[in-house]
Amino acid sequence: MTEVPNTALGAREWQGWLRPDGRKGVRNLVLVIYTVQCAAHVAHAIAAGEDDVQVIGFPGCYDNQYAIRLVLSLARHPNVGAVLSVGLGCEYTQPAKIAEAVEKSGRPADAFFIQDVGGTRSSTEKGKDIVRSLRERIMRETSRVAMGFGDLTLGAECGGSDGTSGLVGNPVVGRLFDYVVDAGGSAICEEVVEMIGLKDIILARAADDRARGELEAAYAKAEHYCREVRQYSVSPGNFAGGLTTIEEKSMGAFAKSGSRPIQGVIKVGESPPWPGMWVMDSVPDPHFMQFGYTNPNDTEGIMDLISGGSQIVLFITGRGSVIGSPVAPLIKVTGNSRTYARMHEDMDFDAGRVLAGELSLDAAAGELAAMVADVASGQASKPEALGHREYFVMYKHQDTPDLDRGCRSAA
Repeated sequence: MTEVPNTALGAREWQGWLRPDGRKGVRNLVLVIYTVQCAAHVAHAIAAGEDDVQVIGFPGCYDNQYAIRLVLSLARHPNVGAVLSVGLGCEYTQPAKIAEAVEKSGRPADAFFIQDVGGTRSSTEKGKDIVRSLRERIMRETSRVAMGFGDLTLGAECGGSDGTSGLVGNPVVGRLFDYVVDAGGSAICEEVVEMIGLKDIILARAADDRARGELEAAYAKAEHYCREVRQYSVSPGNFAGGLTTIEEKSMGAFAKSGSRPIQGVIKVGESPPWPGMWVMDSVPDPHFMQFGYTNPNDTEGIMDLISGGSQIVLFITGRGSVIGSPVAPLIKVTGNSRTYARMHEDMDFDAGRVLAGELSLDAAAGELAAMVADVASGQASKPEALGHREYFVMYKHQDTPDLDRGCRSAA
């Protein structure tokens, strides 16, 4: 493929789905949400055989502000047209309250308790009837509108990193991020714990003093967190792939942020307030650090990025991966051509050709931009085509305004 220069991005358009808040989606999904693990089987049974129906859920039968905020952000994502919330009947999180919050965003929604319907078969049948009605409504009522790179929010996550990730995998995505930001769109990087050792470099990218203060605070918290839990975000797989220290991994991971000024820091469940490059803070706040780990797996970080409004997520992996994601298509990029050849069934893009001298970094970013546009136009990425819809909701705590307490029981 020939090189796609930055100026050509503005000419690429496709049809998106207009949401009431003005954002545009690249999919028009019905999302089924279960509010306790006991309802998970029924939720998945409702979605079975329905290509445009996907499932997420919160398994806990207890209150967790962070998880509620994340789930509601996914329910009101630009790729989601309607929501069905399903519960068992005795959990803390209330399906009807979730549906009510979704309806306030202008989307149709419904909810029920399995205990009120009669059991697995009857609940599955009821759910499929509701999904059919919701689908007909959003297909009839949702406007199709022109969409381009300036309307996109892209997320980037790296996992299973090796030496090629920092050399070409992440830099190719970083170059794409520069293109999207220049076109008027937004880009989000998560994994602040993979920025350890780069404080001066990160702060030098701050757009202004406010952004610098936010980045400095997020960095300090991540560094303190890693020391407290005595664990840094580097693994045996990274070592096997040729990385030796967290600083070395951090240099490669940060390359996916590109080179444009960083506008500031957002938290999980928050969308960028204006276009540009943003860092997402997913690290538990200091007085809550006893609750779990940040970045327990790649899927959790991807879900965080989607909760920030990313319509598409780029996942960079040197050693290979087979995961996908609900709500937003996942495009898997590798800087290792051997990994691409070995796992071609699952990997979307081979950036290792840059290392082989077959194309330039700009040319690779242009090809990746074209792939993003194709996926945004409706073409399935490999994880989508294979039916991968992995998700993970982390039960951690962050200090943010409790805007969604109404989704919980008064009990």
